[in-house]
Formats: sequence, C-alpha cells, structure tokens
Amino acid sequence: MSADSLFGSPTGLNAALRIAWIAACGAGAAGLAVGGFHYAALWPASRLFGRSLIAGNDPAEVALTYDDGPNDPYTGQLMDVLARNQVRATFFVIGRYVREKPRVVRDLHHAGHVIGCHTMTHPKLMYMGLKRIRAEIGDATALIEDTIGSRVRFFRPPFGSRNPAVFHTAAEMRLTPVLWNVTSWDWNAKSAAEIEMRLHRGIAHNQRKQRGSNVLMHDGGHLEMGSDRRRTVTATANLLGPARRGGIRFVTLDRWEQ
Repeated sequence: MSADSLFGSPTGLNAALRIAWIAACGAGAAGLAVGGFHYAALWPASRLFGRSLIAGNDPAEVALTYDDGPNDPYTGQLMDVLARNQVRATFFVIGRYVREKPRVVRDLHHAGHVIGCHTMTHPKLMYMGLKRIRAEIGDATALIEDTIGSRVRFFRPPFGSRNPAVFHTAAEMRLTPVLWNVTSWDWNAKSAAEIEMRLHRGIAHNQRKQRGSNVLMHDGGHLEMGSDRRRTVTATANLLGPARRGGIRFVTLDRWEQ
C-alpha cells in the first residue's frame, strides 16, 4: 500500500509526514509491513504514527469516556447518574448526531463534562486520504464548537483507527488525539454485570502497572441514533459508588493533558 493511495495527491503534504509513513510501512518485508501497519493504525498503545493521550501516572485516577453520542435517551440517563455521584466525564460525539441533538450536547457541556470530537460520520480513518480526514475532523469540530460555544481540545479516532495524516490534521487543528487503556466492550455485552467485570479488571490491571485508567464506553452507536445503551448506564451507576469508596478519583482528560 503506497502513501499516495492513502493520502491522495502528495502535493502539500510536508516532508516529515511522508518520511514517517515510509519509516512505518517501508522498512521491512511485505508481511511485516502489513502487520506493522495494522498494529500502528489500530492498537491503542502504538506510537508508530504519532503520540496519543491515554492516561496519567496516578493509579487512583480514572477517566470515564463515552463515544458515539449524543443518543437519546441514554446520554441523558448517563448525565443523571454522573450528576448524582458528582462525577464529570468526557463525551466524544459524532458530528451528524450533534446536528440532530444539539441541545443534548449543550446540556453535557453546561453540566461540566468535556466534549471531544469523534468525526462527522465515524469512518475508519486509517484508509482515508488527507482531504477526507480534514473534512471529517474539521467539520465535526467546527459544528461542536458552534453548538457549545467553546473550543474543542480532544479528538478520538473512530475504532482507534489512524494513520500519519490523522496526527498531522489533529496538530493543524490543535486537537489532542486520545485513545484508551480499558475497554468495556459494552457494545456486545450481554449484561451490565459483564461490563462491570471488564471495567474492574482493566482498572485493577492498570493499578498494578502504576498508571491511571482511561475507560472506553459508549452512550450511543455509530450506525444509528437510538442504540440501546441501558447496560452501560447501569454499569456506570454500579461502578461509581464502590469505586469512590475504594479510593478512585474520577477525572476528565484535561487532568492528563501536558
């Protein structure tokens, strides 16, 4: 796979970006290059294409992050749960849903939650060219900022999918790319208890490693508005009380931004 096939015309693409691509994908045999590309493009901990914010070094700190909203009625239900427990979270919203439900996004912002960009349509950016990437991130960011009246600072690539042009675009737009180190798998969980088990296990693993936890959950679904997220709402409610009594401090991503 060539740089031109991913980025379209190379005109205007700076030399550093092209060198990063060549170093990442042209340094070994074909099989290694393909495997290395997918690792670099999809694995949350990979820094081969660029650095992302994941978590801080305090094992007591946990950031709850929710993707794919706003989504009625579950985003509102999560707001109620978080408000009762005096916890702020980070919501990575999809632009086309922001256009449908701007009031929900404004309510999140006014409640003190951090709003991040999750693109306009939730594509796999690793396969996109620079022009499409700029449109997906830039159009969504502008729409969110117009909706909440504040600058957007954080961006999460859908599916964690990225290539060097994603980092180039994020830097142009002064956005911090964000990934995660705890996955709830809430989109295919059979029960809230299953989600809770994964959250507790992931947080405990990070604590043993002496690092904070950036928890990936979903208040919506990228395929359609109205995705059922009642299990995520219940799992969040069941997590908050015991976790705080156990010494966990819930933070938003700006706590870890350098």
